[in-house]
Amino acid sequence: MQTAPPRLRADAVRNRERIIAAARETMVEFGAEAPFDEIARRAGVGNATLYRHFMDRRDLIHHVTLSVMSRIADRAECALVEESDAFEALRRFVHDAVEERIGALCPLLSDGVDPAHPDLLAARERLDAAVAAVMGAARDSGQLRTDIAVGDLMVALTQLTRPLPGSGCMDFDRFVHRHLQLFLDGLQTPARSELPGSAVTLEDLRRR
Repeated sequence: MQTAPPRLRADAVRNRERIIAAARETMVEFGAEAPFDEIARRAGVGNATLYRHFMDRRDLIHHVTLSVMSRIADRAECALVEESDAFEALRRFVHDAVEERIGALCPLLSDGVDPAHPDLLAARERLDAAVAAVMGAARDSGQLRTDIAVGDLMVALTQLTRPLPGSGCMDFDRFVHRHLQLFLDGLQTPARSELPGSAVTLEDLRRR
């Protein structure tokens, strides 16, 4: 009979959460090969503590992925519950979601995790449902154009948070919310043009 893993003490849980948050921040800045010394420094822990929680880089990236997906789902669910206007809930979610910098994380996370891992499948299912619910409410209210799917939204979020090459765009982040607002205006009805192709689904995005 398999025994459950021992529960972490409160201080160990806090250390683990700090490491994941620091790893996410550092990987946005440096990429998948972000130095473990720097991650430990930003988390305020020693290297031994980091390795005690995460056996290797792949294990750490796996948990960063779960954290980001959970945080984005939290933002979608909160927006839907707390905003009385369905399109304002969508607008709030989109502006909140860019703070997770998924465009910077996508390349390294896609190569560093097992997409069939049960924890990731469950996190993905929750995230998909949360974003679909926000968009569905906006669509049902008659404010969101009908030729848009979840994949279209995720493409925009990813592209607007993808770091640009070179050093000439160091302040690029300060323009993101301005351009998100332009994008959101384009999602509202009545549609001002016919989009080429068909609405992009999440399955479209996951095809290799």
